Amino acid sequence: MNKQTATASKKTDAGYDFKIMANAIRALSMDAVQKANSGHPGMPMGMADVATVLFSKYLKFDPRNPLWPDRDRFILSAGHGSMLLYALLYLTGYEKMTLEQIKNFRQLGSLTPGHPEIMPDMGIETTTGPLGQGISNAVGFALAERILAARFEDLISHNTYVIASDGDLMEGISHESCALAGHLKLGKLIVLYDDNGISIDGPTSLSYSDDVPKRFESYGWSVQTIDGHDTAQIDAALAKAQMAETPSLICCKTHIGFGAPTKQGKADSHGAPLGAEEIKGTRKNLDWPYDAFEIPKDVLNCWRMVGQRNHTEFRQWTNTLEQNRYRRDFENVLAADIGGIITPLIAELKERFASEKPKLATRQCSGKVLETLIPALPFLIGGSADLTGSVNTKIKGPEVISRDNYGGQYIHYGVREHGMAAIMNGMTLHGGIIPYSGTFLQFSDYSRPAIRLAALMKQRVIHVLTHDSIGLGEDGPTHQPVEHLAALRAIPNLYVFRPCDGVETTECWELALRQKNAPSALALTRQGLPTLRDNTPENLCAKGAYILSDCAEEPKITIFASGSEVHLAIEAKTQLEKLGVATRVVSVPCMDLLMEQDGEYYQSLVCNGSIKIAVEAGIRQGWDHLIGGHGIFIGMKSFGESAPAEQLFKHFGITTEAIIMAAKAGL
Repeated sequence: MNKQTATASKKTDAGYDFKIMANAIRALSMDAVQKANSGHPGMPMGMADVATVLFSKYLKFDPRNPLWPDRDRFILSAGHGSMLLYALLYLTGYEKMTLEQIKNFRQLGSLTPGHPEIMPDMGIETTTGPLGQGISNAVGFALAERILAARFEDLISHNTYVIASDGDLMEGISHESCALAGHLKLGKLIVLYDDNGISIDGPTSLSYSDDVPKRFESYGWSVQTIDGHDTAQIDAALAKAQMAETPSLICCKTHIGFGAPTKQGKADSHGAPLGAEEIKGTRKNLDWPYDAFEIPKDVLNCWRMVGQRNHTEFRQWTNTLEQNRYRRDFENVLAADIGGIITPLIAELKERFASEKPKLATRQCSGKVLETLIPALPFLIGGSADLTGSVNTKIKGPEVISRDNYGGQYIHYGVREHGMAAIMNGMTLHGGIIPYSGTFLQFSDYSRPAIRLAALMKQRVIHVLTHDSIGLGEDGPTHQPVEHLAALRAIPNLYVFRPCDGVETTECWELALRQKNAPSALALTRQGLPTLRDNTPENLCAKGAYILSDCAEEPKITIFASGSEVHLAIEAKTQLEKLGVATRVVSVPCMDLLMEQDGEYYQSLVCNGSIKIAVEAGIRQGWDHLIGGHGIFIGMKSFGESAPAEQLFKHFGITTEAIIMAAKAGL
């Protein structure tokens, strides 16, 4: 094969030679993968030309000020091609991304893991790798930009750029999120699709015959198709996309493993090192006569000039901020420090619930909490997956966000649970937004991959998950969550709250809002529940579990319960104590917080000679650390049935009588 000439070598007005600069990306990518003996060299080599033009002429960023609020966001949705991003960050001068980090690609403790992990101060905006997540996060980034621009038009106006693969577009989540992006007319979202025709198994034609341009046109996107190795076409396409009033898709026809003598255009270059001989041949084809990891000074200088290109614009923006009349509001929004705002509101809500003692579903209690909080928190942005009336996530007053009005506080996501969760991740990653949304607990299965990534990235995203048990009744087992509480509790760094009444619901909302480094899930009921809690200055739910009702002497029975089953435990205690059985009831609104308490507090709840009973309308998994392997569990052992809620609780033996019988049997 002759030396590659497809990459145009024309120089820009700034004097950059795109061909040589792109080859620097290719060389670093193949060398790092080879040294690690694992990785994906093909995509970085194929998309190097596109990335070079994007970073050199269009992307607004400043490596010396990586957290610039008005920077463009670049999302590598095809996260397996992480060396493309790492090479760009090193070449453009991000301080933390050194050549040594490149050489330690995929090694323990390095800043260059196999797939990009969020590090905004180093230019990595989100964690990607699970395909479809990055492009969906990007919709959230673009939406957050529009929401903030509607409030701070002098301070916010930037684009969100994405490099996506065929795998991203095959994943169903990309349909959910990209359809909504078109519906909302997010014109500052530009996706560069690496259309190389190759997947892991071989040619994409094995499983993929979508007409991608028509698909995105049907969403309402602007679509272009270009040669992804022709820098003039790349340049023109990006210029056109920036002018579009709709989201843009640029289909970039590329060769995976560009320059490799025998592996270009083949699946062999996708997910494995090229090998020493292939790399030698690639160097020859690319006219790159340099040793491994060697970047000539003049080439590195060109890239470093790219990194300095927007520094003057950053300084101008900073001056604008200093003189802006909304500066304090803007800085407060970015800081997202809401403690001082919500403290008196939470106290007022708790007092109201405790004094009025309403019998309400906790989804209704949640709605009342939002009625108080939303007017005070203009950047608390809600939504639901076409279940607004059922999940009580919308209050009267704030407008709905639409393509004609980004100044509202509520989003109709449509029936798109997975896309909704990933978009919320992007919104909070962007900064300045606290997102929450609602669906049924059973449909958290659809959202789970995005919920997991929020936990992995330590992002404050709040999921309101109602209809949390067989208590939803007649819709039947397809809609009745049984294993879902246990499944969500299994995700590290996700706080799962299941409050028993309005007071606990208020406290759980407070905890979710104050938790800046983790997502939360609020599991809420459809059926009405009595108010059990008195008001206390202290947030009792903050410890995860607490003694709700104690006895005068050492308990013979300790009943642990969450949510809608706590009132059953209280009723059982009343009956047992009439029989002379000292009984303690422990409410467990958040197992995750309980496990974080010190041993002394934990033991004060569980370490006594009493018989331990746990009650929850879900499966047993997760409760044994409280009641022990031989403790008594009253809950679900199967899927549900279709019937009124009261009949179902009796049918499955989750009743006051069942608790009393179990206690007697244990004694």
